[in-house]
Amino acid sequence: MADTAIRSVTLGSTGIAVTEFFFGGAAIGGIGSAPSRIGLGMATDEALERLDEAYEVGIRVLDTANSFAGGESERVIGRWREERERDDVLVSTKVGNVVERGQETISLSADHIARQLALSRSRLGTVDLYVTHGVDPSTPLEETITAFAAAIDTEQIRAYGCSNLSVRQVEAWLLAADRAGLPRPGWMQNGLSLLSRGVERDLLPLLAEEGLGFVAYSPLAGGILSNRFLGADLETLPEPAAGSRLALAPAMYGDAFTLPNLAAVAALEPLAREREVSIAGLALGWLRRHPLVTATIVSPRRTAQWDAVTEAAALDFDDALAEQVGALFA
Repeated sequence: MADTAIRSVTLGSTGIAVTEFFFGGAAIGGIGSAPSRIGLGMATDEALERLDEAYEVGIRVLDTANSFAGGESERVIGRWREERERDDVLVSTKVGNVVERGQETISLSADHIARQLALSRSRLGTVDLYVTHGVDPSTPLEETITAFAAAIDTEQIRAYGCSNLSVRQVEAWLLAADRAGLPRPGWMQNGLSLLSRGVERDLLPLLAEEGLGFVAYSPLAGGILSNRFLGADLETLPEPAAGSRLALAPAMYGDAFTLPNLAAVAALEPLAREREVSIAGLALGWLRRHPLVTATIVSPRRTAQWDAVTEAAALDFDDALAEQVGALFA
């Protein structure tokens, strides 16, 4: 694969340099965190190939979670880092999801964080960026923040962030950290794509005002933002391809998989063709240009899917194109 123009950016208030694309490990060994989907994702050999390719295109951050495929995603990434000796690659993983015997809901208690951080470090070799995987209403925020602060102080992690929070929940985190005199989260990680733009209304402006970064996941809405549905009659929803994320995890993307959205995606095709890129490349380019997005998580499952990333990295996404694309997905 050819060299790309993937940039280095600063991750929010952390001062840590990251690449503007992360490689997402949610499909290594399974599809996300659901036990029922373990074994439906990439096999180990496939995942190692994708990790090699991610490094080759210039990506230097790997994103995973302790719950992905029952820990298999962390194990494979840890194996890759050890075998390839890639000390210039940062690892981001998450904590909180249901992974322990007897655990029924999200847990961000100090004890849970300590146990799971030790386990993640044993699998990955190191944890640079540590991220909450959801909301735990039963644990005081100060307890959770104190646990993250201790992990930073003992150099078990470099910084922490949060995922899947609303604007009000982010405000509560910042207030709790400030009241306790403890480190704030440095960035947020939520879903954002042309088909899911809710965070633009209030969350992204708040993060910008407070100096926090934003990392977008699900940038292609499970593949809906791609060329794969071009040519559909748009009178009935087409059947997702067997083995695709849309087929394996329809609940994750069902709200986006609609006939009006497919029509909007089809309307991107002339814009993409004019610039000699794919629809997926155009969609990733929109995120790359977004003034309030720090980085985007990409998760190619096949070698050919890297083309969209390299297209986005090289695309001159000017104001006129931004206006045209934004008008299609208001």
